[in-house]
Amino acid sequence: MHRFLPLLALFPALAQAADALPTVGGIPVDFILFALTLLGVALFHNATLYVALTGLVTISLYKILFTGFKTGVGLAGFVGHLGHEWVTLANLFCLLTGFALLARHFEKSHVPVVLPKFLPNDWKGGFVLLVMVFVISSFLDNIAAALIGGAMAHQLFKGKVHIGFLAAIVAASNAGGSGSVVGDTTTTMMWIDGISPLVVLDAYVAAGVALLIIGYFGAKQQHAYSPIIKNTHGHTHVDWGRIFIVGLMLVFAVVTNITINVKFPALADVFPFIGVAVWVAIILTIPVRRHDWELLPDTIKGSVFLLSLVTCASMMPVEALPPASWQSALTLGFVSAVFDNIPLTALALRQGGFDWGFLAYAVGFGGSMLWFGSSAGVALSNMFPEAKSAAQWLRHGWHVVVAYVVGFAVLLFTLGWHPDEGHRKSALVEAPAVVAPVAQ
Repeated sequence: MHRFLPLLALFPALAQAADALPTVGGIPVDFILFALTLLGVALFHNATLYVALTGLVTISLYKILFTGFKTGVGLAGFVGHLGHEWVTLANLFCLLTGFALLARHFEKSHVPVVLPKFLPNDWKGGFVLLVMVFVISSFLDNIAAALIGGAMAHQLFKGKVHIGFLAAIVAASNAGGSGSVVGDTTTTMMWIDGISPLVVLDAYVAAGVALLIIGYFGAKQQHAYSPIIKNTHGHTHVDWGRIFIVGLMLVFAVVTNITINVKFPALADVFPFIGVAVWVAIILTIPVRRHDWELLPDTIKGSVFLLSLVTCASMMPVEALPPASWQSALTLGFVSAVFDNIPLTALALRQGGFDWGFLAYAVGFGGSMLWFGSSAGVALSNMFPEAKSAAQWLRHGWHVVVAYVVGFAVLLFTLGWHPDEGHRKSALVEAPAVVAPVAQ
């Protein structure tokens, strides 16, 4: 149960802020059920989907029977709540499944095979590899970037990859995605929620500093453990047809998002335009190259898992949370090393008041501190099972923790904390129709 404590530490003001809600020890039951769901996800890696669905059903029944929703009480209130959230959930589902196909096209483009021939021969080769992972993750899903980095490392070091370097690969992939709205599910959620990509871009100030730290120490560890052994792959050619597909999908997503948010913001909550745009690009490019449709069953399963957690988060009484601050953002980074960062991001978006660049870095990079703290870490650990040890990860990947704190501090002292006080989900500013207002 010690893993449960960091999440509870996030809510020091719950006892004072939740007088109108059923509580246990001053903590709203809603949060306790949600924390138990996240704890189950952290502990039972082989049954995460079933844990998430069980949590979703439990929280939904509790809300239906006891507390109600902003949209009403009982089943009608639950249906109304889903009616308010369905566009966000549909956009996420379409983007998650579409980006899985996008990542496979990038892998099959042979770019990951060609890239290593440009690496230096000493420890700096490992450093540049991590920079590549960082860059790749800025436009691909961080899971795909971590797996590409792992595949390159396996080839370059003949299968002898140091755990500290594996931690650095995961950290580089999470850092690269933290400042890009197409590089990580959490930042994509912010984008869908109306956060400007330019605001999220601030995260790269911290992520860049963190990359220098993990890159130096991780590459040094790897060079001492097993020096780089390169193959030039001189006869390998890039498949530009697949690169075209990747580019078109990204262009469709970005242009649609900008158009809807700038030209027709009222439509953003009406229909999942961004997700549909990605799938339009997929359909249009069917004649160019065959899409790996066989990826979809597992991708859909993983998407349902994430959407279950996001839906759970959407039902939390976030008005009972303490005010957003840089301290709470820093804490969220440590919490995301233990619990999934998707629902934590959903909670923060519903609460509002954060500096989104800070939050993007915290929840994005923070999960790198433990192997199971991010999807990228879990995926890479399946490729390198020796990494599935929290003790070894912390022992050899200590530089990730240092990099997180230093990067956060640099961001705080250079750009400063600029909370977005105006960003609130509309459901939060509506007066509860049936539930007593929460005491302030």
